[in-house]
Amino acid sequence: MTFIEIRDIKRHFTLGGSIVKALDGVSLSIERGEMLALMGPSGSGKTTLMNVVGGLDQPDAGRIIIDGEDITHFDGNRLAQYRQRQVGFVFQSFNLIASMTALQNVEFPMIFAHVSPSKRKRRAEALLKAVGLGDRMDHKPTELSGGQQQRVAMARALVNRPTILLGDEPTGNLDSHTGDEILAMLQRLNEQGQTIIMVTHDPRVASYAKRTIHMLDGLIQEDQARPSEPSLMKDAAS
Repeated sequence: MTFIEIRDIKRHFTLGGSIVKALDGVSLSIERGEMLALMGPSGSGKTTLMNVVGGLDQPDAGRIIIDGEDITHFDGNRLAQYRQRQVGFVFQSFNLIASMTALQNVEFPMIFAHVSPSKRKRRAEALLKAVGLGDRMDHKPTELSGGQQQRVAMARALVNRPTILLGDEPTGNLDSHTGDEILAMLQRLNEQGQTIIMVTHDPRVASYAKRTIHMLDGLIQEDQARPSEPSLMKDAAS
C-alpha cells in the first residue's frame, strides 16, 4: 500500500504582482521505507513540496494522503499534531536552541507530546548515545562542531518516533567528510525502515537515496530509481 500519496498538488504565491507557481500540479507516490531525494535548481519547488508533506505549508489545490489520511483537510491544530507525532525535521542550519544543552534540545519536542520527564531523559540519552554523542550531552550548541550539532538535530528529529523524516539540505553546512557521516547515518536509519525525504542540490548527496525526483518550475521532470546496492557498500568495495 502507498504510504504517501500526492495528487495534483498546486501551491501558488504572489510576488511583486506576479504569480509564482511553486507547485503546479505535482503527483507522486512514495512507499513506506523509501529514501527519496528531491533535486532541482532554486525555485524549482522542491522545498515547497517537502513543506506541504511535512505540514509546514498547505497547498492551494490537490490532496496529500499520509497512510490513508488526507492531511489537506486538517485545521491548524490537527496539522500541529500531525507534525508532532508523524514528522521529524532536520534542517541545514540545525535550528538548535542555543541556551539549551544537547540533552535539553533533544528532550524539548517531547514536552509538547506530554512525555513524562523521566521518560524524556531516558529516551533523549539513548538517542544521543546512538548518534555517538554520549559524552556531549551537557554541551551547548556553541560547544559542538557542525557535525555534532547536526547529530543532535537528528536525535531531536527522531525522538517522537516519526513515520517520516524530512531533511532540508541536511549536509549543506558541513564539510564533505562530516556530511558523509550524516548521510551514512541517514542511510542506516532507512535500512531500519525509516521513510526519508531529503531536499538537495548535490548529486552526490542524492546518490545515497534509493530514488531521486528532479523538479523544475513546479513540476516533476524525472523520477529516477537508484540501484538497490547501497552507495556505502560500493564505496567500501572500491
